[in-house]
Amino acid sequence: MSQLGKTLKIYFTPKMLTMIGLGFSSGFPLLLVFSTLNLWLKDCGISYIAIGLFSLVKLPCSFKWLWAPLLDRLSLPFFERLGRRRGWALFFQLMLFIGLAAISTVNPEESLRSLVVLCIIVVIASASQDIVLDAYRIESFNFKEQGAGVAIFIIGYRLGTIVSGAGAIWMASFMSWNEVYFLMCFGTLIGIATILLSREPTKAQKYQEQTYSDFKHFMLCAVYNPFLDFIKRPDWAIILAFIFFYRMSDSYMGPMAFPFYADMGFSKGEIAFVSKIFGMGATIFGGLIGGIVMSRMNMLKGLMVCGIFQGITNLMYVLQAYIGHSVPMLMLTISFDNIAGGMASTALVAYLSSLCSIAYTATQYALLSSLMSLARDVFAASSGYMKAATSWPTFFLITTIMMIPGLIILWILMRVERQKKPLKPLAEASDKFPRSRNSVK
Repeated sequence: MSQLGKTLKIYFTPKMLTMIGLGFSSGFPLLLVFSTLNLWLKDCGISYIAIGLFSLVKLPCSFKWLWAPLLDRLSLPFFERLGRRRGWALFFQLMLFIGLAAISTVNPEESLRSLVVLCIIVVIASASQDIVLDAYRIESFNFKEQGAGVAIFIIGYRLGTIVSGAGAIWMASFMSWNEVYFLMCFGTLIGIATILLSREPTKAQKYQEQTYSDFKHFMLCAVYNPFLDFIKRPDWAIILAFIFFYRMSDSYMGPMAFPFYADMGFSKGEIAFVSKIFGMGATIFGGLIGGIVMSRMNMLKGLMVCGIFQGITNLMYVLQAYIGHSVPMLMLTISFDNIAGGMASTALVAYLSSLCSIAYTATQYALLSSLMSLARDVFAASSGYMKAATSWPTFFLITTIMMIPGLIILWILMRVERQKKPLKPLAEASDKFPRSRNSVK
């Protein structure tokens, strides 16, 4: 067999098919309480301010690190036969099914508060599922297979967002939103079937005995040590500030994107095709470009390049606002925006991974990624107020300026890093989860 054949063989295994299904399950729910939902609210005549405030329903994603250690080490009663990972995953997938089915019965114009509560339940289930599925993915592969596993998982993730984004919007063009959400709840069956047909990772089984043998040791190693380990970095506060602000320009405009498309006169079919199907291809392409950029230059310099490009592309929306309804222009606008977003996302995820100690990768990554989403879920909630007080061109110009704080903090980090040794790449974690040198003894 040729070397290329041996390399590609890794993608054609049952584990990779499992990753497609789990990736789909991870990517499927979030758009149904974000951009797709925002278009439903716009159709119901909900104000820009209320649509912007709806970003707050995703707030639990920013605090999933609080319960990540528990899901990482404890089994769920009545689901023990499936194993720790599969048991928790199935439980949260059932929650997603019930939550989305309940949303399909709500009329936003009459029961906006009920919709908020149901969306929060879906978000909690989705964030918790992500914690479990990330652990399942990592534990399913050895070190050499991790890259391929992540790539296939992301493909599944993108397919999930296409169904809950473009698929749902297209369906809304010929049926009611309540009917759309009722049909969407059956999308969770893909994840449920995948979990039921898969096996518990062998690494998860190894730690089952450790979980129950010494609870005090569990609290020390799984909850306390990861946070202490991170804050012993001399520049930890600067790093957290950078993570919060880096994607602010992109996050702030997110809640207003679909209302903007609707105001420009684009149909649901046009929005579904250009923003989701065509735009998803641009995002994947941008991610590949971001990977090349990060591999060709210093990590922080790569972040700077991707961050500048990410902020500047918001100016395309200013031009789109003046041109109005033009599908070719929208394709160009979304192409630039999604390529830049894909680049910035890849760069930031690579940086976050490099910050994690090998003993606490899951918990520390949950903490850092939660902070990344905090900008989107909290600060971006005021985007509706900003839009209500300004025109579309002014709004997008302001979001472009929002890239500056993150880049200034990045420049400070670059100066700090010059005084230190370069960041080492993430090493293979030991099966016994050894503590880092900063751990509590």
